[in-house]
Amino acid sequence: MSLSNIHIKYDRKELSNQELIHLYTLLVKPRVIEERMLKLLRQGRVSKWFSGIGQEAIAVGVTAALHEDEYICPLHRNLGVFTTRNCDLQQLFEQFQGKMNGFSKGRERSFHFGTNEHHIVGMISHLGPQMCVADGIALATKLKAENKVTVAFTGDGGTSEGDFHEACNIAAVWDLPVILLIENNGYGLSTPVNEQFRCNQLADRALGYGIKGITIDGNNILEVYHTIRELSEEMRQNPHPVLLECMTFRMRGHEEASGTKYVPQELFTTWEQKDPVTNYENWLLQQGIITAEFVNDLKGKYDTEVRSAFDMADKQSDVNPDTEAELADIFVPYQQYNKNIEKGSRPLRLVDAVSEGLKQSMQQHPNLIIMGQDVAEYGGVFKITEGFVQQFGKERVRNTPLCESGILSAALGLSVKGIKSIVEMQFADFVSTGFNAIVNNLAKSYWRWGQNADVVVRMPTGAGVGAGPFHSQSNEAWFFHVPGLKIVYPSSAFDAKGLIAAAINDPNPIMFFEHKALYRSIEDAVPEEYYALPIGKAAVVQDGSELTIITYGAGVHWAKNELLQNEQLRNISIEVLDLRTLLPFDKDAIEKSVRKTGKVLILHEDTLTGGIGAEIAAWISEKLFTVLDAPVMRCASIDTPVPFAIPLEQNFLPQKRLGSTILELYNY
Repeated sequence: MSLSNIHIKYDRKELSNQELIHLYTLLVKPRVIEERMLKLLRQGRVSKWFSGIGQEAIAVGVTAALHEDEYICPLHRNLGVFTTRNCDLQQLFEQFQGKMNGFSKGRERSFHFGTNEHHIVGMISHLGPQMCVADGIALATKLKAENKVTVAFTGDGGTSEGDFHEACNIAAVWDLPVILLIENNGYGLSTPVNEQFRCNQLADRALGYGIKGITIDGNNILEVYHTIRELSEEMRQNPHPVLLECMTFRMRGHEEASGTKYVPQELFTTWEQKDPVTNYENWLLQQGIITAEFVNDLKGKYDTEVRSAFDMADKQSDVNPDTEAELADIFVPYQQYNKNIEKGSRPLRLVDAVSEGLKQSMQQHPNLIIMGQDVAEYGGVFKITEGFVQQFGKERVRNTPLCESGILSAALGLSVKGIKSIVEMQFADFVSTGFNAIVNNLAKSYWRWGQNADVVVRMPTGAGVGAGPFHSQSNEAWFFHVPGLKIVYPSSAFDAKGLIAAAINDPNPIMFFEHKALYRSIEDAVPEEYYALPIGKAAVVQDGSELTIITYGAGVHWAKNELLQNEQLRNISIEVLDLRTLLPFDKDAIEKSVRKTGKVLILHEDTLTGGIGAEIAAWISEKLFTVLDAPVMRCASIDTPVPFAIPLEQNFLPQKRLGSTILELYNY
């Protein structure tokens, strides 16, 4: 390209020559790395690469314009974010090569990692949640009055995901200082934009959310830099969101293996003339700000650095698997609050015990907030947070839009900034719309890049009230399979208060189940003082020596009532073990009881097939087979959705089959 043939119009505004040169050095570095990675890929020395060639000006311009302690949520084509934030090159290459000293200890590839040291949040392959996580970080900075801006990247394809809508809406409703940045490169993998949306520009969508929308030339490093700097300076003082669309083009495939055959050649010809590095370089040369010698020296210096860093990384030995270390990194280490507590004599319903535990935890933790639909003035559909907003204020007791996925991802963003959160599902059934946020982001973030999710998800659950298939499900087994989650399920008011406090104290993500039918139907003695019970410990609620019933939640009361009312069972010594924590379940308590009785029945409200009872039964059979006097049996709901009509619901639930199942096991 001749110096007179510059296809991008640059406006330096007030930038000095040194600042212009600095931006050039930042822009060249990721390009040199990209070119080296493509050579290494052809040589078979790296396994996969997502190239950002042609898009570098966006990542570099954004990062250079922000404060170093302002968080960025990038995607897999934003190498310039990491280089501009001065991430160590050798560690970057060790990350790409899956080495132990990479940012994710070999557990993730390419850019699926974060680093709090550099204020970068690790992405997941499901692209939408990054924007919602950014909402959470922006909310935290606003709550702390830090006057900071957060930026999240997405692509044109990602704007079709529901999380994009939820992120825009949450940011708008809460006036969050967040820039939701769209890299519109014309293709979502191979799908062109004309098959993705019908609006003229993606930034036009901002109008529907009541926020500012801007479209700029994403290949113009100065336009990107000036836009971000001007926006962020204003947003720090006057928090509000912006939807920023950066027009650009991806000169390589989605990833190298996918190729580019689906792209018309004329597009490459057009956009090659708009190359962000070459155009800016030629403009600087034309302006006499840099020389050809400077360009050659800089690229040579970077090439040497990159070669050296890669060679050093490549020499590192492959990861040596250590099962204990892998398991140890599932949860952030935490010393539980332990204190002997007397139950006292004050009767309290389960619903009131949960409420009291929440209120006292809000007093214990000034950095704790509650989020959910109708949780503020209305007090939640079960009135558990009634009066909280008057005591703790709207900042800490926050009504949310109807967007479970966005709020759950935002909770991770709050955790990044050291804020605890409770997210209330109005009904446990509705968590399905936030499933990805829980199982792929909250559960895995600590194991992936060391960022814990300090989140409790409250789950009003269970049948028995004639609420039908969408307000009655027992879905704890959905999460039982997911490493990185803890599952707590109290059956009494005493346990509910102590365990909700313990869950909030614990810095790991916890699914906290509360049986709706028990809210106002049971009560027991609960101390007025604040206390926390240990997570992971079962409780023997009835001693016995001939048969063990392992259960939780409503099952505890079904078992106790059956043993009390069924005359055929009165002469059998039956132990009832309340798990209280489902994940991790108390293997020591189970073993102790099984060794004592030799016969085990697992009772749960969830449907039989694939329920938690299957895993516990398998563990008992594997570990305690020699002490069993009969096969482990299960009693659970039938394998249908939860029906509405009371006779159908009673047939669905296991209570009517419990007595006969106990007798069958006892007589084996």
